[in-house]
Amino acid sequence: MSQLEIRELDPADDAALDAWHHVYDVAERHELGDVAAVWQLEEIRALMQDRGSHSWSGGWSGLVDGEAVASGWMRTPLLDNPELAEMTVHVLPDHRRRGHGSAMLRHLEGVAAERGRRVLTGLASWPYDAGSDGAGASGPAFAAARGWSLALSEVQRELTLPVAAGVLDRLAEEAARAHAAYTLRSWVGPVPDDLLRGWAELTSSLATEAPTGDLELEPEAVSTEAVREREATIERQGRTKYNTVALDADGVVVAYTDLATTVHEPGRAYQWGTLVRRDHRGHRLGVAVKVANLRLLERERPDVRRLTTYNAEVNAHMVGVNEAMGFVPVARLGDFQKRLD
Repeated sequence: MSQLEIRELDPADDAALDAWHHVYDVAERHELGDVAAVWQLEEIRALMQDRGSHSWSGGWSGLVDGEAVASGWMRTPLLDNPELAEMTVHVLPDHRRRGHGSAMLRHLEGVAAERGRRVLTGLASWPYDAGSDGAGASGPAFAAARGWSLALSEVQRELTLPVAAGVLDRLAEEAARAHAAYTLRSWVGPVPDDLLRGWAELTSSLATEAPTGDLELEPEAVSTEAVREREATIERQGRTKYNTVALDADGVVVAYTDLATTVHEPGRAYQWGTLVRRDHRGHRLGVAVKVANLRLLERERPDVRRLTTYNAEVNAHMVGVNEAMGFVPVARLGDFQKRLD
């Protein structure tokens, strides 16, 4: 059996990046097929080439006789969470059970340790019918065998667009009775300057305000510079964001939601974050901003027919909101974690 050769990925090397992305793409679609939420090649390229102030990311290819059969990726925050490293490992289906995934994961764990990272997290998807723990699915089994534990179980849901007539009107009307003192504001693209600080403050709290299960996460740093850096990366990726916020009587951002489309995957959109500030909950603002943002998407992009979202299973409120809008479960996603000694 040929030994795996691991090489750090040069995102400026088109052939190497193409081969790396092929492994990732095939592996992600192997169990999920069309519902797999795969980053497109140019999205990965822009991410890998991003050298902003907020994070560092890198990739590695695992080669056998010159062929890429495994891939690894890592991201480390630079402004917060100094012990955290996020990583993923993928292996082509025909090359599994030969130790390639284990070799790549050991390499990534070593790189994380060298960078002073002790809290490791990673994502794995599996079919919905496999249940919350993914029993029998390849990703959860691989993680468990290598000392990783499932810290948070999520469900991937999809909504077919456009939403049935009257559904959004009813939800908006019901929510409006609870938030008369608030104003909704929607836009496409970068955050307007007058909302930038409030947007940065609220979105930076999503990672710890949303359900986190057993994940060891610290609040993200508030940085308007990081917001603008990410927007520049989004533009290079060929993505467009659709955004809605709720403002209180003083014009402070107290709720937000955003979703994105990409030129590389026509007809599909992805829900990103949704959060209501803790001291403004109970006014149906989550429903209000999501409905307003979906209306914005349908108006601006009538060609989009699929919207994909993820929710922690324990987030009963947001799950209820999505089900009321018509989302249906299609797959599962697990947040796995390991602490290095």
